[in-house]
Amino acid sequence: MKKIMFAVLFVSGFSGAAIAQSSATLYGVVDEGFMVSTNANGSRQFALASGTDSGSRWGLKGVEDLGGGASALFTLENGFNSNTGALGQNGTLFGRQAFVGLSSKTLGTVILGRQYPTGYDFVGPFSAGGDWAGTGAGYGAHPGDLDNLDGTYRTNNTVKYKSPSFSGASFGAMYSFGGVAGNMTRNEVYSLGAGYANGPVAFGAGYTFVKNPNYSFYGDKANDSTTASNMSGPVFSGYATAGSQQIAALGASYKFGAATLSAVYSNTKFSNLGSTAVAGLTTSAFGGEAVFNVYEVSGKYSVTPALQVAGAYAYTRGASMLGKSGAKYNQVDLGADYSLSRRTDLYVLGFYQMASGHDSTGGNAVASIAFATPSSSNRQLVVVTGIRHKF
Repeated sequence: MKKIMFAVLFVSGFSGAAIAQSSATLYGVVDEGFMVSTNANGSRQFALASGTDSGSRWGLKGVEDLGGGASALFTLENGFNSNTGALGQNGTLFGRQAFVGLSSKTLGTVILGRQYPTGYDFVGPFSAGGDWAGTGAGYGAHPGDLDNLDGTYRTNNTVKYKSPSFSGASFGAMYSFGGVAGNMTRNEVYSLGAGYANGPVAFGAGYTFVKNPNYSFYGDKANDSTTASNMSGPVFSGYATAGSQQIAALGASYKFGAATLSAVYSNTKFSNLGSTAVAGLTTSAFGGEAVFNVYEVSGKYSVTPALQVAGAYAYTRGASMLGKSGAKYNQVDLGADYSLSRRTDLYVLGFYQMASGHDSTGGNAVASIAFATPSSSNRQLVVVTGIRHKF
C-alpha cells in the first residue's frame, strides 16, 4: 500500500496541476416526439419527429488552463436523427459545430472552425424559434429560417472573435473564407453583433453578409450540391441565384418576476438575383433583389419551477416581385414544457400559419411552417408532443 501511495504522489507531483486545470466533457441531447400536420402537401401526416425542441446531438468539449487568465478550448458537436441514427446536417459528422481556439478573461475569445454566425449569437436567443418554439426541428422559426435566428445555418472555414463582458455589454465578429482559389470574396461570409444584458433588461443586434448563399450558406454540408439548388421550400428557393444575402436583426427582452417578454425585428435581402449559376434554375427568372421583413413578439411564464408556458406571434412580409404581391405569413406558436428532473422534460408545441400573396416560385403562397412539408393550401397546423433527455 505504501508503494502504491508513493507512486500516486510521485506522478501527481509532475502532472497533478495539468490534470486539475484541464477538462473534457461528453454531453448531448436525445429528443423524440410525435408530430401531426393537418396538411402536408394535401394530406394529413402522422410521424415520429427527432429533435423537435432541441436537435438530437452528442458532443465533446474541453478547456485547458494556460495560466494568466488564458485557456485553450475546443468543441466537436454531432447532430443525428434519433428515429434512424442517421447523421444530421446532411451527412456532416460534426455538422453542428467543430472549432478550436484561445480565450482570455481580459482580451476575449478567438475560435476557428465550423460555427454559428455572430448575428445569430446576439439576436437568436430573443426569438421564439431560437429559444423554446421547436428550436431543434425549426417549426417555430420564421419561414424557412430565412433570417437564421433559429441557427439552422452555420458557416465553414470561420475565424470568430467575441469580447469579454464590459458591465453587461459585449460585441463580436466573424469571417468565413470562401476557399475558392483565385477569388478571395466568392462564397465568403462575415457577421457582426453586439449586445447588453444586465438585470431584467437584455438586447442585441446582428448583421450577416453572405456571398453566393446557395453554396456558402445553404450548401456547406457534406452531401450538399456544388451545382444545383440547396435552398428548399417555396418561401425563398426561387432566389437561389442570388449573388448575396444580407440579414440585419434586432432583439430585446424584459423579465419581470416569472415572466419574460421579447420582441424581434429582422430584414433579409437577397440581392443580385440571377448572378449565381444554379443548375435547373433560369438565372433570368428574377432580377434585382427580394426583401423580407419579420416582426415578432413572444412571452413565456414559469407557472411553477417545473412548468413553463409560452406563446409567440410572427408576421413575415415579402416584397412584390415581377408585378405580383409578395408573400405574407402570419404564424402563432404555443408551447408548454414540464420538467420531470433536471435532465428530462416533456413538452407539447403547436404551430399555426396562414399565408397570402405570391411566393418565390411565382405561384400563390402556401402555408410553409419551417422545415415541415409545405401545405397545399394557405393554412397549416403542426402539433408535436415529445420527451427530451440531456446528458
